[in-house]
Formats: sequence, structure tokens, C-alpha cells
Amino acid sequence: YCIHCGTDDSLQVHHRRNRGMGGSKTLDRYDNLIRICAWLNYQMEQNADIATEARDMGWKLGQWDGFDTPVFDKMQKKWFLLSQDGKKFETTPPMYLI
Repeated sequence: YCIHCGTDDSLQVHHRRNRGMGGSKTLDRYDNLIRICAWLNYQMEQNADIATEARDMGWKLGQWDGFDTPVFDKMQKKWFLLSQDGKKFETTPPMYLI
């Protein structure tokens, strides 16, 4: 399901840190990948307010953000750390949101 809206339709695998134009496949790692709906994927690139929310929620990472940045799952209303082996662990929100 999409961690933003909960839909099971039109899901896409999203790179939290963009690979860029044909960029490195080293970013194809579990802690960099989340499932989101096509609508959110499009909006994160087109709408500045949604892009800001995506960064705050850990769905989008800046160039200098670490993969240890937690991800908020709106459906579960919980924060998770994603591991390189595909597991997720419940955690607390980032300090800048407390």
C-alpha cells in the first residue's frame, strides 16, 4: 500500500534519494525504496508544498540526508527506520519535528 494514502492502486517504487538521469544503481537499496501511489510520486516532483512534506516525512531525501532518516507511514501513524535487508523498525520522529 501507499504509505501516504493507503491505496493499493497505481503503486510505484520510489527512490527516497533520486538516482538522477540514469544514475547509479547503488541507490537501488531497500533503505532508499518506498511504495507510493502514482499521484504522490508525480506531486512530489511538481508541487513544492508536497515536496516539503515528503522531505519532512522521510519520503524524499536530499543529497546530504542519510539513509538512517526515518520514514513516516501515515496509515500506521508510526515512524520507521528502513534497513538494507528490507526490514523496518519502529522508531521516534526526527528531532526537527519534535
